Amino acid sequence: MKKFKLILIMIAVLIAVIVAAGYFFYQDGIGAAKPGDTEPVTVTIPKGSGASAIIDILEENGLVRNKTCAKIHVRIGGYDALQANTYIFTKDMDLPTMMQVIHTGDFAYLSKNAFTVIEGATIPQAAESVAKELPFTAKQVLKKWNDRTYLKTLIEKYWFLSDTILQQDVMFPLEGYLYPETYFVTEENPTIETVTEIMLDKTEEELSARKDAIKAMDMTVHEFLTLTSIVENESLFEKDRPIIAGVFLNRLAKDMALQSDITVLYALQEKRVDVTYADLEVDSRYNTYQYAGLPVGPVCAPSGPAMDDVLHYKKSAYLYFFATKDGEVLYSKTLDEHNKVVSENMWY
Repeated sequence: MKKFKLILIMIAVLIAVIVAAGYFFYQDGIGAAKPGDTEPVTVTIPKGSGASAIIDILEENGLVRNKTCAKIHVRIGGYDALQANTYIFTKDMDLPTMMQVIHTGDFAYLSKNAFTVIEGATIPQAAESVAKELPFTAKQVLKKWNDRTYLKTLIEKYWFLSDTILQQDVMFPLEGYLYPETYFVTEENPTIETVTEIMLDKTEEELSARKDAIKAMDMTVHEFLTLTSIVENESLFEKDRPIIAGVFLNRLAKDMALQSDITVLYALQEKRVDVTYADLEVDSRYNTYQYAGLPVGPVCAPSGPAMDDVLHYKKSAYLYFFATKDGEVLYSKTLDEHNKVVSENMWY
């Protein structure tokens, strides 16, 4: 009997040793493939990849210490959702950490290219920003953004786009519709279409939040963005935007020409301060000296704050304004008052 008990104890000890050894073997097997190696390793997880296929991909990139242990881990790890994307790992990371990143799509580990479209940027400037950080040329981006067949697919997808952007006199159809923001592209080989939709998705977010307010102004989205884009670039300081918006709305209500230098410069595709009498003669539907009402389309990318300043414009009797050299804006109710202000403060 004692001998039998001894055998049971020995078996139990053996099992414990085996279990302990197995546990330590497993823990070691799911550890870092190469501790201390912090060199970035870029890994792309395709859509539809299962846990087992992901282990194969990680192993191919030298990120798995023991494939058998890794396969066991993903079976018992409860990874019910795995996010396809391109990630940046290191061989110093253990398997559970990498799998958790893929499970959640942790933004911190995504491979990403960033580009920024600034407030008041034009479509050519936006194309340059995209091309600076992504594998396209500005010429390729502009070609896509002017492709009428492609634009029609966007019109079908986004509620705020309409055939209005395809008017003959519109210089760049997506002008005003690509929201100014810093964008992160996480795909390893993004397309121009992908990047465009990332930007339009942001525009949709901004416009949807203001949809009812825009409607209350009795304006189409295109008209609203057109007016806002002018206000964006006509004002140097935020405090002036609501007042300038009110001036333009006053002029529109009186069927007066907007006479915005910004629109003339846009027609000429130039960025400067001074506008000559010869400039004012340019025959363009963007020239608000030659054509009454709003121009045919936006002249830049307006920001959310500028949108809000137009929606909550300041009511006044002003019909004119003039910016001094230091950026101070002087407002006038009559043409005589305005002419006097200009004569006394002309600086260019």
